[in-house]
Amino acid sequence: MAMTFSTFIITLAETIQSENGPNLAYLLRPTSPHGKDLVKEFRNPTRETLMSRYGGCIESPWDDIAIRYVMVTTHIARKRAGEAFNEQSQLVSQFFRYFINNTGWTLPALFSMLRDLRDLAFDADNYAKYNNQKSECMESAAGVVVKAFSNCMTDRTSPPSESRKWGVYYVVGLVLKCYFRVKRISLSKNILRALNANPDIPPLSEYPRSHQVTYRYYLGMLSFLNEDYTKSEQELTLAFYQCFIPAHSNQERILTYLLPLRVLRGHLPTRDLMDRFPVLDELFTPFIAAIRAGDISAYDAALDKWERRLLELNLWLTLERARELCIRGLFRRVWVATDQSTRIPISMFHCSLRLKGIDVSMEEAECYVANMIYQGYMRGYISHEKQMVVLASVNAFPRVVDRSAPLS
Repeated sequence: MAMTFSTFIITLAETIQSENGPNLAYLLRPTSPHGKDLVKEFRNPTRETLMSRYGGCIESPWDDIAIRYVMVTTHIARKRAGEAFNEQSQLVSQFFRYFINNTGWTLPALFSMLRDLRDLAFDADNYAKYNNQKSECMESAAGVVVKAFSNCMTDRTSPPSESRKWGVYYVVGLVLKCYFRVKRISLSKNILRALNANPDIPPLSEYPRSHQVTYRYYLGMLSFLNEDYTKSEQELTLAFYQCFIPAHSNQERILTYLLPLRVLRGHLPTRDLMDRFPVLDELFTPFIAAIRAGDISAYDAALDKWERRLLELNLWLTLERARELCIRGLFRRVWVATDQSTRIPISMFHCSLRLKGIDVSMEEAECYVANMIYQGYMRGYISHEKQMVVLASVNAFPRVVDRSAPLS
């Protein structure tokens, strides 16, 4: 049965009175079935005509929120993404007037409205880009979400179990998503600083797992981009193990950055893991196979083939750094071929490089060996006068993870 606007208003009032957060979220979601009913009821509505007819029919600001909801659904039905975003932004601002004076029962509605705001901003920006127009809706959406963050953080009157602070990490995750989308990642520092400066919020472990995973993922991403690989690996590992198993796309997104960090530490992924993620299998398996075989040419070919994709993902430098594992693997094969001798001529390392398609001089081969020793991939020294590499009798090729700085 179709829902009229009068019925919508009555249902909205009952929901507010009963403090039913999930139902309030459903009522104000543009994609809910009743949204289409309201579009059919009002063919060409304007906010002014609706306000003159229905203003005051329900306590403020809910009359304005209900009317703006009609406008949002109408603009969406007419494929006017920019106008829909503007109305949704005003709807959320009106909702804040009610939100700041109530407890956490309103959080489901807040989460839903902010998600819709982000999605409409994405659609509006894409439409503008397609038509060669300028649009900054996503950046504007980030500003609205930041206000929601402040409204959650400043709750000092609600009982602990009903506090608006239980929405903090969800909202932070949404802000960070917006910042990453518009490539304004530097702004993330401000909201993280504000979050860390407030000791009154509950521990992260007490929040829903989905909130934890999103927060840890973006914290890991920020550390990754700042080349703090140790912290990045810690956060991404926690995010991966806490991620719900059915959330395959989220696991894939986390592994896109966690796998290269694990490779840098010498931990190569198993075949079973790669089979679960075909997209990552196609991207990373050429590099992993080259590392296992010590095949530098194959590794360089993979870097050339996937250069554009790796640059888009900000992974090119990380995987270029992992190239040293190929060289280590090749030199270790030379060591094994000499029955693990402690004295190996530089010429043998030179020959191994040339056999793998790396055309270098003897002096350059010596530099390769010196670099491996300096970085801790090999233990020993070079006798330049005798053109000999003298390796340690014990643990000549330490595990990559045992190096003093395995991620450097």
